[in-house]
Amino acid sequence: MSKPRDKQMTIDEVVAQLSDGMTIGIGGWGPRRKPMALVRAILRSDLKDLTIVSWGGADVGLLARAGKIKKLVYAFVSLDSIPLEPNFQRARQNGTIPEIVELDEGMFQTGLYAAAQRLPFLPMRAGLGSDVLVNNSWIKTVASPYADENGDFEDLTAVPALKLDVALVHLNRADVHGNATYLGPDPYFDDLFVQAADKAFVSVEQIVDTAGLTVDTPVQRLLISRMMVDGVVETPNGAHFTLCTPDYERDEKFQKVYAAAASGSDEDWAAFEQRFLSGDEAAYQAAVAAFAEEQKA
Repeated sequence: MSKPRDKQMTIDEVVAQLSDGMTIGIGGWGPRRKPMALVRAILRSDLKDLTIVSWGGADVGLLARAGKIKKLVYAFVSLDSIPLEPNFQRARQNGTIPEIVELDEGMFQTGLYAAAQRLPFLPMRAGLGSDVLVNNSWIKTVASPYADENGDFEDLTAVPALKLDVALVHLNRADVHGNATYLGPDPYFDDLFVQAADKAFVSVEQIVDTAGLTVDTPVQRLLISRMMVDGVVETPNGAHFTLCTPDYERDEKFQKVYAAAASGSDEDWAAFEQRFLSGDEAAYQAAVAAFAEEQKA
């Protein structure tokens, strides 16, 4: 009887699986449990012309600032305590993202459901009578084949599937085979991203023995099955500066520095990049640790 495959990879090995023009779904939710170590690796790469699908936060902001995004599909792009992600705001105002698809949050979720079920679309009422359909005229409506109590055939939004080439998500724990669990309060639809993708890569705070996944947490938090996963990467503090409860909360002090640089001059952003984004992931984590020590002084 064969054993489950060891799917451990490095950050750079994950990025080597990506190519120009891919549609990449990024899990998490705004400034919550984003796979930031993988996003930073994409920043360091030569990848371009990407379609990014995300409930966006700094992942979208960083990739937009770097000119990596050809098309963005999103429901919002926020840092929570800073309502509009500043690098995203800059990109929208300057028109540097060639194609934009802004969806209602329910439509976004339904699009992932459709892709996960390998359907071309799913019907729903969200979007009807709104500017979502005005600004995305390619999204069609369909008539229900079933009459309601009045004998009418209701028009519904035909939400297109958000099919992904690759999904990138970050969870708290995984085993070497790709089974992964979250320990915080919310799964953030990461399972939908993984199911909607042809390939999925999971970064985690810690890789543990399979039995260890449910030692101190209910089995219901085992969100992602190894059957959905192509690679797993151990990246301690890999969601920084987003939160990854209970391992750590959002780094508000760092986020304020990030936002100030993103909202400032080109020189301000260049200084931030030089300090925090000019090296590899180990260099980033070292710079973040030094920043944290400075804040204690």
